[in-house]
Amino acid sequence: MKSYFVDLHVHIGRAGDGSPVKITAARSLTVANILEECMVRKGIDMVGIVDVSSPQVQIDLSRLIESGVLREMDGGGLRYKERVTLILGGEVETTDRVIDESGQQRDRSAHCLCYFPHLAELRDFTREMSKQGRVKNPSLSSQKCGLTMQGLWELVNNIGGVLIPAHAFTPHKGVYGSCVRRITEILTPEAWASIPAVELGLSSDSNYADMISELSDKTFVSNSDAHSRPKIGREYNVITMQEPTFADLVMALRREGGRAVTGNYGFDPKLGKYHRTYCEECCCTADLDPPVTACTRCGAIIDGRNVVRGVLDRIFQIRDNDSTKPPGHRPVYRHQIPLENLPGVGKKTLNKLLESHTEMEILHIVSAAELEGIAGVQTAELIILAREGRLEVAPGGGGHYGRVKKPVDS
Repeated sequence: MKSYFVDLHVHIGRAGDGSPVKITAARSLTVANILEECMVRKGIDMVGIVDVSSPQVQIDLSRLIESGVLREMDGGGLRYKERVTLILGGEVETTDRVIDESGQQRDRSAHCLCYFPHLAELRDFTREMSKQGRVKNPSLSSQKCGLTMQGLWELVNNIGGVLIPAHAFTPHKGVYGSCVRRITEILTPEAWASIPAVELGLSSDSNYADMISELSDKTFVSNSDAHSRPKIGREYNVITMQEPTFADLVMALRREGGRAVTGNYGFDPKLGKYHRTYCEECCCTADLDPPVTACTRCGAIIDGRNVVRGVLDRIFQIRDNDSTKPPGHRPVYRHQIPLENLPGVGKKTLNKLLESHTEMEILHIVSAAELEGIAGVQTAELIILAREGRLEVAPGGGGHYGRVKKPVDS
């Protein structure tokens, strides 16, 4: 067995022909650029690209396979230059009719990540998504698919793929954050039992998520949801597998055959854009004990247009487990600050660091003495403090990231 750095949620901005895929993602996020970034600068061993259900992107993949740059692996996944494994995925928006907090029936939407072993299954998925107008434009990412989460699970499962709820606690399209109090409200017991993992999102971590008892047997994954190249690997997993294939990945998510997610690395939740409830009218971030369900300044409520519910407040609102003691299978969630978020680490210093080692090596392996030689004493100290989880952060909310506080004595 070997440990691999894994980020399973990266977006594509443009296909090789220049056509848009994820509108909000950078144009430089092409398949080839993502794979090269993972290999050369980031040190990510396995990457899930979640827009490859686009037919234009599938053309790009076929060309890379024909050129020998990519090869299909027997166990699933595409191997890039024998260094990085690409996991084929698509992000899709489902809609369910649910009962909200006021007792009213409403349509609520959530994002799901759908992963497939080979191009053949991925193409089957794209064809099914195109049938009967389930998606209006299959070339674009994260569209409403005209299916409930149960319906999407049935489709993905029948094709041979795996479904994982995406950024589950965020107020925008997170299944807990904006849809339901319990996923079992919208999935059958069979469907829920077959879903191996849940993606936490940048404003949550394992300690918060374990306040929801129905998640106790699920593996948690921490992924970047990158919309630009520098954001790849800002959250990631360490996964123990025998081989970096789709089959081994699924076994790891299910904790089978000695495979497992052995480490979750990500933002301190306070750094996330939606950590606390935020009033856009008052520019006010909640600072009272959770759950805060209205603006603490003007009194506007969550359902109002200008108040964005915070992840922490939502979790405290729906939790059924007061203890944050994790189940025995849960690895420690380690708060990790990416290099580009460290105060005082500018573009020039960042490039010097990444020209010498990958980001994963710098964050985990490179000694303080060597870091000092590359980037100076202050930067080395910051990296070590970040590695040890000892940097303070100011909380974010309402679409605004929190910030890392520079040590007073630096």
